Amino acid sequence: MNPARTHIRLPVLLLLLLAGSVFAEGVTLPAFHHFELDNGTALLLSQQPEVPLVSVTAILRGGAVADPPEHSGLANLLASLLEKGAGDRDAAQFAEAVGASGGSLSSRADLETITISATFLARDAGLMVELLSDMLLRPGLDEAELEKLRDRSINFIRAAKDTNLNALLPIYGQAFLFGEHPYGSPVSGSETTLAGISHEDVLDFYEQQLGGDRLTIAVSGDFDVALMSARLSDAFGDWRPAAGPLPDIAAAGRQAGRRVLLIDKPGATQTYFWLGNIGVARDYENRAALDIANTVFGGRFTSMLNTELRVNSGLTYGARSQLSRASQPGSVAITSFTATESTIEAIDLALIVLGRLHEFGVDEETLESARNYILGRFPTALETAAQLGNQLAGLEAFGLDVSFINDYGAALMSTDTAAVAAVIDAVFASSDDLVFVLLGDAGLIREQVSKYGPLIEMPITEPHFRPQPATDE
Repeated sequence: MNPARTHIRLPVLLLLLLAGSVFAEGVTLPAFHHFELDNGTALLLSQQPEVPLVSVTAILRGGAVADPPEHSGLANLLASLLEKGAGDRDAAQFAEAVGASGGSLSSRADLETITISATFLARDAGLMVELLSDMLLRPGLDEAELEKLRDRSINFIRAAKDTNLNALLPIYGQAFLFGEHPYGSPVSGSETTLAGISHEDVLDFYEQQLGGDRLTIAVSGDFDVALMSARLSDAFGDWRPAAGPLPDIAAAGRQAGRRVLLIDKPGATQTYFWLGNIGVARDYENRAALDIANTVFGGRFTSMLNTELRVNSGLTYGARSQLSRASQPGSVAITSFTATESTIEAIDLALIVLGRLHEFGVDEETLESARNYILGRFPTALETAAQLGNQLAGLEAFGLDVSFINDYGAALMSTDTAAVAAVIDAVFASSDDLVFVLLGDAGLIREQVSKYGPLIEMPITEPHFRPQPATDE
């Protein structure tokens, strides 16, 4: 094991509330110890003895971007399968070991990571490490469990097409915006790609994409640092590296002009719409100003979008703007829904609000309100040991310095209207350069929505999330 590096930060998770003002610029990460094992595994240990709990966040770099395009959803299936038995325990015994101790444990795949999160009583820290190491080094990867998970995932997508269109909208949006780029493949897969995933595919993905060289483990809570570092070193120090390379992700180009995708859901009484373009990456240097701009535009109930589309016009129950940020630029999107007969009115109003954002920017009073809103919410992401571990693991996995957290409050406080205006121009596309994704009854809205740009149509019964190229028969 390499010599330990210890980062000392004031153990401050203190909110100072005075006359409605929140001084979150004083919020910093507490002290933590950073170790790197010889195989590349990073360990981050932060003692928080106030509550007799211990939490772990284990992040493996890779995630859904490592899925072969024809097998999107593979990383997500593997992540779920890690919970279904490991070591000497089958699925039922593994769940019993977690439940009987009063602990919690879950595994999931995201766009660029696979993450395992767990919280146990401090006295069961040894069991927690044992279960985590079994999951990663000795997973059961049972074929019968895989088939159940795969079938359940396909049925979930099919059910959502009937009952939860709002959950599918951003999946269609990202897929149409990014196209063949890895960010366009749905993390959860599609009906077609999931159906084609075999047990051999899962075993191969595990060997190729999981290994000690891609692993970050953050532990926070009530534990002894020396004992915990020894346990983790013994458990993970000899884990082999991943056999395959990490995906090399290039930045996607921004959309110029307009494109429209209409997903036909006959009989739908509402139209769901997603209007977006390429945005910025996770490490965007003007993040504080961008967060203020997004909060004002569509990030809270009193935002410009929600005020106009819900409060003033009653066209929807909610309208918002969403930022998706990854190691490369993600998306910036406007999302909402409205009654079929008010589709054009609602979309046109959203575009008008976007125009106002560019034309008028943010005044001093609105900036101050948005800043206080963010400052009031920001410290709550560091309140618990589990949240702290998640933050530490994420910083390490994505190569971000602790200043990403520690300097954020000060950056918010120093942001002015000119900085916000510059970010609006740089990040939020104009209404002339947008991808439109609409989900509704095409027979009732096709003619009207064609005014927004070149129109492509697909039925919601299509087992993919974006139109497929025509093939010669």
